[in-house]
Amino acid sequence: MIREVKNNVLYVDGCSTVDLAKKYGTPLYVYSENELIGRLEELKRDFTSKYENTRVAYASKAFCTAAMLKLCMEQGICTDVVSGGEIYTAMKAGFPPERVEFNGNNKQPSELELAVDYGVGRFIVDSLQELSLLESICAARGKTANVLFRITPGVRSDSHDYMVTGKKDSKFGIPLDEDVIYPQVKQAIEAPHINFMGFHFHVGSQLFDNTSHLQALDIMLDVVKNVKERFGFDVTELNLGGGFGVTYTTEERKPASYFLQPMMARIEAFFEEMGVKRPAVVIEPGRSVVAEAGMTLYTIGSIKEIRDVRKYVSVDGGMTDNIRPALYQAVYDGVVANKADEPKEEVVTVCGKCCESGDILIRDIAVARPESGDLFAVFSTGAYGFSMASNYNRNPIPAVVFVRDGKDRLVVKRQTYEDMMRNEIL
Repeated sequence: MIREVKNNVLYVDGCSTVDLAKKYGTPLYVYSENELIGRLEELKRDFTSKYENTRVAYASKAFCTAAMLKLCMEQGICTDVVSGGEIYTAMKAGFPPERVEFNGNNKQPSELELAVDYGVGRFIVDSLQELSLLESICAARGKTANVLFRITPGVRSDSHDYMVTGKKDSKFGIPLDEDVIYPQVKQAIEAPHINFMGFHFHVGSQLFDNTSHLQALDIMLDVVKNVKERFGFDVTELNLGGGFGVTYTTEERKPASYFLQPMMARIEAFFEEMGVKRPAVVIEPGRSVVAEAGMTLYTIGSIKEIRDVRKYVSVDGGMTDNIRPALYQAVYDGVVANKADEPKEEVVTVCGKCCESGDILIRDIAVARPESGDLFAVFSTGAYGFSMASNYNRNPIPAVVFVRDGKDRLVVKRQTYEDMMRNEIL
């Protein structure tokens, strides 16, 4: 995202944040198309163009809108979905179903039926009950599903516990106990309406060290070897998940190649030693594509100074448009966007308007002297802001705008009070 200051005003990709706020209102999600495209191009350069038989599947849970999925489609990127709603959004956006991969630990029968009917390309089986259910759905329709098993590699990642998914005690994935995983593999190989392809892991999110990825990969490759020895079966696809960390405040983001290059080196050496053709390799980045491409604009309202304690600056949004600080103490940076060049002389706590003491967006941030009516911008909100937005306190979900080279376009309308009441029966 290109951020610059002109005449004391913050600009993003050539667009004035003040003008955007006047045109579309606040709170407002703003995304840089150039940043989104740049992140996808990095993945293509360092992965799909560098290694044959590889794919990138954007994890749409991070930011799922028709506009984002169309952008992925135009860039030749696949997508990873985790619900019937995300499948439906992808289909309405015109996404090719064969380029959709369906994850999730508790896929509902109706969701599996929807996915089978659409012809979704991959099913990442995540529970012991799912395979039989999927097989019965496919049998009833005379179809075959491409399947990978999501395994729980049992590795620990250095992240918030809510974002660690690869440890053994996790709701995600199939445990690697011999009497659990291998009967599942045997069933998948023998099932007439299942095309078993291989394995998937995801060790967690917001990671800056590749150790847990490499540990999980070694465990996965050991399972691959055991499957070959037990069943004479060669896997045709491996999915390495995502989890690459991004910059919210002072974190040092690593390039995608930092994670991908050593994993691909191990994979290629492993299959060369086995004398087997290297299977397709897939990654599922989400946050690392969209987080830094987004910012949220707010209008400052009431200001409360508690002498010798704290100064609260309230904005017209909060936990309803960004739950992450309240959910797992996520930390952000920001600026008074209409005073972007002024000295940051005051330390304040930026809070939301919800009736919750925990509705705090940023604690103890140095800013230019804030006043009611000023515009405040919070950076790196592109992941899990819009996706996790709610109507708590009956607050409408903000609009979403894409900006690029000085031009803006509305991609999601602001929710109205009437929209919130639409399904209610009076």
